[in-house]
Amino acid sequence: MSTAAKVMSKFRLAVIQLQVTGVKADNLSRARRLVKEAAGQGSRLVLLPECFNSPYGTSFFSTYAERIPGESTQVLSEAARENQVYLVGGSIPEEDDGKLYNSCTVFGPNGELILKHRKIHLFDIDIPGKIRFQESEILSPGNSLSMFDTAFCKVGVGICYDMRFAELAQLYSRKGCQLLVYPGAFNMTTGPAHWELLQRGRALDNQVYIATASPARDETASYVAWGHSAVVNPWGEVIAKAGAEEGIIYADIDLQYLAGVRQQIPITAQRRDDLYTVTSVQEGSS
Repeated sequence: MSTAAKVMSKFRLAVIQLQVTGVKADNLSRARRLVKEAAGQGSRLVLLPECFNSPYGTSFFSTYAERIPGESTQVLSEAARENQVYLVGGSIPEEDDGKLYNSCTVFGPNGELILKHRKIHLFDIDIPGKIRFQESEILSPGNSLSMFDTAFCKVGVGICYDMRFAELAQLYSRKGCQLLVYPGAFNMTTGPAHWELLQRGRALDNQVYIATASPARDETASYVAWGHSAVVNPWGEVIAKAGAEEGIIYADIDLQYLAGVRQQIPITAQRRDDLYTVTSVQEGSS
C-alpha cells in the first residue's frame, strides 16, 4: 500500500458532548468553539449531538424550529468551512411546509450542505413509572436512508431512536458504509440499560465503526440526557467514551483494521441470501 493510501485509511473523528441550554445563541457559539478545538486536535470529521441548538422535548420543538437553511445551519456551514472538516450537525428541530422534523445536516470541508437526514423512527415510548415520551405528538418522520461520502469512507446517518432498528444499520453496511453516526439523547432510564449495548451490537453485527453524540447531562432539565457519547470499533470494543459532562472525545478510525476484521470473520460472504434478506424500498436522503 502506498503512503498516501495508508494516510487515507486513517482519520481522526471527534465527538462533541455539548452542554445544551435554553439560549440558542449560546448553544451555537459553544458548538462553534468546540468544533474549532476538535479540528485543532487533528479531527477531520466532527459529530455534534441531537438537538444541539435547543432543549430536547416536545414543548420546545416548535419554539426553536428553523427552516433549512437557517440560523443554525449557517453557523454549521461556516464552522465546517473555517476548520476544513466534515461536520455532522447533530440535529435541530426543522420546520418545513407546516410540519416539524428532527433533522441532521452534514456539511463538507468547503461549507456546502451535502446531506439532510430526517429522523426516521420517532421516539414514542411508555415505561410505566419511569418515562413517557411521544415525539409523534409534534414531529413528522423522515422517509429515506441517508449516506454521504468523505475523502476517507462512506458514512451512514441515523438519529437516536433510529439506532434501535437493526435493519437500518444492515442496509447502510451493505451499501458500503464503514462508519455509522447517531446523534442521540438517551435518557436516565434507557441510557444505562441500552445506550452502549446498542452501539456495540450495531458495530459488531455490521463490522463497522459506530459513533454516538449525546448532549451533556443537565440534572435541572425537563428531559435529562444520559450522556456517555462513545465510539465503538468493528470488533465491538468501546475505544472512546465520555462521562456525563461537556467535552470532546477522539478516536482514530482505521479502515485497514476494519478490513482485517471483515476478512477474519467474513460474515458478509456467509450470509444466506437464499433464506433471508434485508432490502430498502426507498433510496436517497431526506
